[in-house]
Amino acid sequence: MTQPNTRDRLVQTAARLFRKRGYHGVGMAEILAEAQAPKGSLYHHFPSGKSDLALAAADWASKGMLQIIDDAFADAPDYPHGLTTLCYKLAKFYDLNQGWDGCPVSNTLFEGPENAAFQARMAEIFDGWIGRVADHGARLGWDQDAAIARAQTFLRLIQGAWIMARAHGSSDVIRQVPKHLFP
Repeated sequence: MTQPNTRDRLVQTAARLFRKRGYHGVGMAEILAEAQAPKGSLYHHFPSGKSDLALAAADWASKGMLQIIDDAFADAPDYPHGLTTLCYKLAKFYDLNQGWDGCPVSNTLFEGPENAAFQARMAEIFDGWIGRVADHGARLGWDQDAAIARAQTFLRLIQGAWIMARAHGSSDVIRQVPKHLFP
């Protein structure tokens, strides 16, 4: 297996560190050291420095979330089973990270500088997640509008459930989300 190139190492390292400590909790020197990358490579790949790197890290993390969504729905016989599988996958991710990590995208962009580019990218990423979940719902027989509404509700619930899981120290609240969507 080949090692990631310098750009990929910077993005993946930044995504992991931002997920754990937020945008302001991580310095560029730490990212460079953990990625084993020279300072010049940062500005070569990310001319605006940390903010460009944060956007790239959020995009990389979002691609991972889209893959988790697709995997959850791959063998689902219906929309409720797909969302239930997705909740269980997210709960497992929570457990693997001992619940201390936040959302890899919101920890990066909401904790970053208050600027239009970060806010626009966050909206774009969340809309992409909603769209992907809704597409699976439509593929599994739901009306597109109903699938979108359910996907929007799902994202709101899962974001809140993640915070509640952290507060209570248990991923069980994440696994309970489907019962609120499909009572």
